[in-house]
Amino acid sequence: MKRFFGRLMAGVVLGMVMLGAAPGAELQPVRVGVLQFGTVNWELDVIKSGKLDEKYGIRLEVVPLAGKDSSHVAMQGGSVDVIVTDWIWVARQRAEGEDFTFVPYSNAVGSVMVPADRGIDSLAALEGRKLGVAGGPVDKTWLLLRAYSRKTLGRDIKDLLEPQFAAPPLLNQLALKGELDGVVNFWHFSARLKAAGMQPLLEMPEILKALGIEQAVPLIGWVFRQGWADAHADAIRGFLQASRDAKQLMANSDTEWERLRPLMKAEDDGIFTALRDAYREGIPQCFGPGEMEAARATLTILTELGGKDLVGKVSGWDDGVFWSGFEPGACEEAKP
Repeated sequence: MKRFFGRLMAGVVLGMVMLGAAPGAELQPVRVGVLQFGTVNWELDVIKSGKLDEKYGIRLEVVPLAGKDSSHVAMQGGSVDVIVTDWIWVARQRAEGEDFTFVPYSNAVGSVMVPADRGIDSLAALEGRKLGVAGGPVDKTWLLLRAYSRKTLGRDIKDLLEPQFAAPPLLNQLALKGELDGVVNFWHFSARLKAAGMQPLLEMPEILKALGIEQAVPLIGWVFRQGWADAHADAIRGFLQASRDAKQLMANSDTEWERLRPLMKAEDDGIFTALRDAYREGIPQCFGPGEMEAARATLTILTELGGKDLVGKVSGWDDGVFWSGFEPGACEEAKP
């Protein structure tokens, strides 16, 4: 974990002044739209409480939003400067002529969780059973799981079992009551299930590897307009530096997590530890040519299964999906 995000950001932001803001310089506002109770608030709280925004010459303004769709609307309407969403949405918007772009925020994604006492030790063992799925039929983890089953079992998992699409909290409740045989849920809900005694049957690295994708794919990231970044270069760079410092602190300081604990709504020590560890595991370590190729391959798979419902008019890879401030290859020299 020592080499994680610092190495990513060392080559990600071009021309960034590492010494922070000049004394007396006016702070530039950066409005970040975030779900009111979302896990992104943890990092933003670290930035604000540690005055990391001021350190890099910005004033972080957190704009609470009601839901994922609200964040997209706020971004499109210009009421916020930055949101967290996936690069699939960015690719879809760019295919419509928009100039949104993406910087990795987290590699944390959902996994397939199953009860420990039902003898489910393989995907094939779920045949005929009920599997809860968050995010709907075009959820990215669900689509990649379908691709995995076609590759490893020769059949589409959707035809082998009964998918139950529902909201993440409801799926966890049903799973813990024993009414589901497995759950595909978002990372923080999966962490809670793990703390409650359920176990991972399949995790994303294993799924991707079977599909020929060796590197981690950062699906979730900071998203902003290229035009805004061009006009506010110091602001976006300062924000990303503050984000980097916050992640470094969260990766290494248990004390900082104890401070965050009330914000996390962790009901007990087990849930608190599971959430903390899962967040840390999702911190991106680098982003180079291998990761870029992994993203391209992932888009191909998702396009095949999700179709226009997922990717809209996307017809191929657009290099602008990832912010031009990236310097692919920077993490290569950081590898031992």
